[in-house]
Amino acid sequence: MPSPATLSVDLGALARNFHALQALTGAPVHPVVKADGYGLGAPACATRLMAEGARTFFVARAAEGQALRAALGAEPTIYVLDGCHEGAAAELKAADLRPVLNQPRQIDAWRQAGGGACGLQIDTGMNRLGFRPEDAPETFDGVSLVMSHLACADEPAQPMNRRQRDLFAAAAQRYPGAIRSFANSGGCFLGPDFAFDAVRPGICLYGGGPEGRTDDRIAPVATLWAEVLQVREVPAGESVGYSRGFRADAPVRVATVAAGYADGLLRSYSPRGAAWVAGQTRPLLGRVSMDVCAVDVTGLDVAVGDRVELFGPNRRLDDAAAAAGTIAYELLTSITPRVPRAYVD
Repeated sequence: MPSPATLSVDLGALARNFHALQALTGAPVHPVVKADGYGLGAPACATRLMAEGARTFFVARAAEGQALRAALGAEPTIYVLDGCHEGAAAELKAADLRPVLNQPRQIDAWRQAGGGACGLQIDTGMNRLGFRPEDAPETFDGVSLVMSHLACADEPAQPMNRRQRDLFAAAAQRYPGAIRSFANSGGCFLGPDFAFDAVRPGICLYGGGPEGRTDDRIAPVATLWAEVLQVREVPAGESVGYSRGFRADAPVRVATVAAGYADGLLRSYSPRGAAWVAGQTRPLLGRVSMDVCAVDVTGLDVAVGDRVELFGPNRRLDDAAAAAGTIAYELLTSITPRVPRAYVD
């Protein structure tokens, strides 16, 4: 039975974003497909990106890497950003996964298990994962990648970007022959000297802008749409939803739409959310419920079974995220498994 809500993923738009980032930076694009391809489905997205020329991918967890290896086969290189936790080396090796080592005990665990190709992360100021530049280890057999991560890439004027870049450039000299990777999605837009040997974008591949707002250089990839379940006339003085979240000052026509917070439509949309319906952007009314939301369709020709776009080409991802008080990353990764993914080109 068809679902009344669907996340449509445009693989052609994904491919266009891949090539746009490659052209912009002049460097190979190594896609980040962690969190199940930012909620869009890592196997399908990575398979298409491989067809476009991607040969190296990044995931966060070993289990993500195992699933990706099963989907893509033996050819691509897959790095695991978490590194090599105690007892995990055999598991990583069995799936031919390369850990990005972040601390001395991970280096020890990896080398005691026989070593092999791996990455090293240098923490140039984010204070999250990796070696501080002054504590970075000397190179050893197997170091195939050295990387760092920008903390403020979505703020191009932030001086920290340049400081991090310079620290990374100096530290990376310790690892001759290793691929240098520094720029994330936002970093791809900071200039050619941020690209180094390879870039590893995430959100911009999937339709989010590099500065947390819509950017016409990035094509929308994901469309969350849901069907209208019911349309009703609400008289003046009555309310809509839990706790009378919306009170009608005048008669209003309301469409009940089949998407709620159990689908990933964040409750924080109340009261600023909106949707695209019948060629117009219309506000959500009252609180988002577990399975449904309410949309003002006053004056519109809307009927049961019609589609409402909650984000997509007409209601852009970053705009929708801002209305929910969050970012595109959280919006995409919040879409739950009960919403089927439909792949189009």
